[in-house]
Amino acid sequence: MTGKSPRKKVDALYWQGRLRAAQAYLDAAQQAHLLAEEGQNCNPVISQMVLSAIAFGDSLTAKRAQVVNQQDHAQAPRLLRDVLGNLLPDGQERRYRRILSFKDEVQYGTRQATRDEAGRLLADLEEFARWAQELL
Repeated sequence: MTGKSPRKKVDALYWQGRLRAAQAYLDAAQQAHLLAEEGQNCNPVISQMVLSAIAFGDSLTAKRAQVVNQQDHAQAPRLLRDVLGNLLPDGQERRYRRILSFKDEVQYGTRQATRDEAGRLLADLEEFARWAQELL
């Protein structure tokens, strides 16, 4: 591994629990988006997507190197790159960064995300999840 992204060691089976969590958050996000109405504040929907992406990233790094990101979620893509190297396609890294970039805004900010915005981000998450599951 290169770089010094914040990380903590985990046991060999930790990735399985994070994968279950990732899928549960993805399912919740899909259901919430399906039920969302135009004009509704979709920050909670996107928050589920962010949590899912974080858990998918954790499952990948935990399985490959028995480490997960610690503290700053903006650094999670760096850890994923450190662990996977060239196995992380640039497009997937961009998706991961884009999803995580919404974390502070939807969880602590005041701007309301739209249903359309949530739909575009959900498509990114679904693609990231497909790729992650294939790699696992």
